[in-house]
Amino acid sequence: MVFNDTVMQARLPGDVYKTLKKTMAQGCHLELDLANTVANAMKDWAVEKGATHFTHWFQPMTGTTAEKHDSFIVPAGDGKIIMEFSGKELVRGESDASSFPSGGLRATFEARGYTVWDTSSYAFIKDGTLCIPTAFCSYSGEALDKKTPLLRSMDAINKQALRILKLFGNTTVQRVITTVGAEQEYFLIDKMMFQERPDLIYTGRTLFGARPPKGQELEDHYFGCIKPRVSAFMKELEEELWKLGVYAKTKHNEVAPGQHELAPIFTTTNIATDHNQITMELMKSIANEHNMACLLHEKPFAGVNGSGKHNNWSLCTDTGINLLEPGETPYENAQFLLFLVAVIKAVDEHQDLLRVSAASAGNDHRLGANEAPPAIVSMFLGDELTDIFTAIESGADYQGKEKRPMEIGVSVLPHFPKDTTDRNRTSPFAFTGNKFEFRMLGSTFSIAGPNIVLNTIVADTLQQFADTLESSSDFTGDLASLVKKTFSAHKRIIFNGNNYSDEWVSEAQNRGLSNLKTAVDALPTFTSAQSIALFSRHAVFSEQEIHSRYEIMMEAYCKTIHIEALTMIDMVKGNIIPASVDYQRDLVDLLRQKKAYGGSLDVSLEDHLLHKIAKLSSSLLKKLTTLENALGESKAQEDVLASARFYRDTIFAAMSDLRLIVDELETLVARKYWPFPVYGELLYSII
Repeated sequence: MVFNDTVMQARLPGDVYKTLKKTMAQGCHLELDLANTVANAMKDWAVEKGATHFTHWFQPMTGTTAEKHDSFIVPAGDGKIIMEFSGKELVRGESDASSFPSGGLRATFEARGYTVWDTSSYAFIKDGTLCIPTAFCSYSGEALDKKTPLLRSMDAINKQALRILKLFGNTTVQRVITTVGAEQEYFLIDKMMFQERPDLIYTGRTLFGARPPKGQELEDHYFGCIKPRVSAFMKELEEELWKLGVYAKTKHNEVAPGQHELAPIFTTTNIATDHNQITMELMKSIANEHNMACLLHEKPFAGVNGSGKHNNWSLCTDTGINLLEPGETPYENAQFLLFLVAVIKAVDEHQDLLRVSAASAGNDHRLGANEAPPAIVSMFLGDELTDIFTAIESGADYQGKEKRPMEIGVSVLPHFPKDTTDRNRTSPFAFTGNKFEFRMLGSTFSIAGPNIVLNTIVADTLQQFADTLESSSDFTGDLASLVKKTFSAHKRIIFNGNNYSDEWVSEAQNRGLSNLKTAVDALPTFTSAQSIALFSRHAVFSEQEIHSRYEIMMEAYCKTIHIEALTMIDMVKGNIIPASVDYQRDLVDLLRQKKAYGGSLDVSLEDHLLHKIAKLSSSLLKKLTTLENALGESKAQEDVLASARFYRDTIFAAMSDLRLIVDELETLVARKYWPFPVYGELLYSII
């Protein structure tokens, strides 16, 4: 169901196909006459596949995708119609830009926006509609989406990486691209139970819930046998993804009960971004068909692992070379070492921006817990690469690590070479052989934001390197000196130990690394003078676009917590208080009946329960009132930063206090009175 290279080659005239391929590979301008030919072939193919409509499929700042469907139908006279699709319709669409988040870039009455075909991402058919991946911009040209700055950042790193490769004598490479594989974690629960939890429906996470008798303590779910109901879902999900060109590769159970993971084959970053959005959408719709609900929130259940999205990022040439591939002798691979040290420098200098790219209200619940890296950005290189750079810094010879066979102690098992470096799953940014795995992302995130940052900060470092080396009279000597000085200046960012430990928090502080614990701490750094200069220098964001995204992200933080607080209040008033009152009433009736026997029956249990629940109910009212009053005060905050801080420090604190009372009540009120499925039922609902 993808208008991919095979389809284009079969359906387009040879000269048109070659020109379009050049446009896709090199980002050349697409002429209208060529677009008309492509559009007609695309329409014929789509109609043969059962499509009746087309849409410009784009990614606004909502975090989801958007689409407006138009049919291929055109009146032909005498009550007849024909199916048409022009190059103009393919290349450009017009959408109402006033109702999407713009962060002040557009006034409500300034409605016009444009969607523009991203020729580097293949069109596909979904639900009988031809979907054309597009960028989205305002009438005055500002980016209103996630794809436009991503494409800009890809151009920036391509430009600077080509300069570096030219210095090494490589003139055959025409383009350097970043590639990504996004591992997606998610939960599956029974659909009926999902529908009985207003908090899951409105917010994606449980706002109340006492810990179940069994969580993930036994670690028996991780990589365990996949249950038949889940397996059937995974099978259909894979098949539907494959039809859309999303090559799902790996599937398995994750650590928490009901938690799973899907990993795709790597592809170009902007296509990987499209594919991950498709994946999340299909996960939800296919789960629904299997009478399940797919939860993508970073922390749908307290007390068990949350869900992340591991962004595996690498640099490749159009000739098939991975620039982060160490080779058999990485200590002799000067080109690899230069690109690697460029990433080290970029991450150290712009650690705050990487933290910004993983900042949200939902991810605040996860970062720093034992299943996720902390809010401190650091890099894992492994022993071998760290030893190589240490030797370079000290001027010592590096002998290399011998690859030895793995000794298991069982003669019947096959021998295989042992890796020279272990893995470190606690690291936020780990080198894993020929790529970096950025593990801080939340499971709901578009991967566009983190990759915009990664591409831009590495492009900036490569530009500095190229400026230095292009004017060098002793390339070999200056290259060695540059690698040595850069590693020495930025080695503080490298940490190969346990990122979960308290000792690391203290050590990171001593090293001068940032510890931006919440989204509200992180997001203001996005608008710093250094950030604005960086993104403006590489034409990725204008200053106005940076400020608009800051406003959008801050507002999203506030709105998320506001919705959660209102949902809590609604659940307490409409469900939890009535349940508590009903149970107390029945306890009182039982006490009365027992006492009617003249005191011959023991009433200590009922009396104890009644007093404890009555005391908690009194506290519940006080905490509920505190939360309601805090919500009223939120409107008086001066600006978006003050508002976000108020939501974090006052409203979220009031929500946490209220939850403690409700969760204790849940353990006391008889199950038949409790209005919602509890954690044990939710986590183990798929059998």
